[in-house]
Amino acid sequence: MAQKTNAMRWLEARGISYQAFYFSPEIHSAEGVAETLGVPARQVYKTLVVAPPEGRPLLVLVPGDRELDLARLGRALGVKKLRMATRREAEAWTGLQVGGISALALVHRGYPVYIDDAVLEEKEILVSAGRRGINLRLRVEDLIALTGARVVEATAD
Repeated sequence: MAQKTNAMRWLEARGISYQAFYFSPEIHSAEGVAETLGVPARQVYKTLVVAPPEGRPLLVLVPGDRELDLARLGRALGVKKLRMATRREAEAWTGLQVGGISALALVHRGYPVYIDDAVLEEKEILVSAGRRGINLRLRVEDLIALTGARVVEATAD
């Protein structure tokens, strides 16, 4: 029987449809997930933890084929001096392992969530289910509504 995560149970309780994909938990990159699942990397979103100069860490979702541009994100948010959280910080703050960090799994923790505007070109994307080795495909509009994500320019073309 396939494992269910809290994020999956949470989606089901709200009647949100999704499709779960299981793969080796040894795969930690969005590009690796895309290759394994046979989908374009632009549809596999990675959830990055970003530390502002003060306040709560931010969760930023970006397509697997792009890199986060901290300066661009900072301009979009009106914040200077953003930095990537270290692996240790990201895992300590979220309680999840890098490669399994998920905005859906952390929705009750009150983290501000941002998603790169490239998402507006997709109907559905894949995101982590809150555990390495499990991604969920769901509609972009559902993900944005459920996480309260703000669409921002966070990557360069």
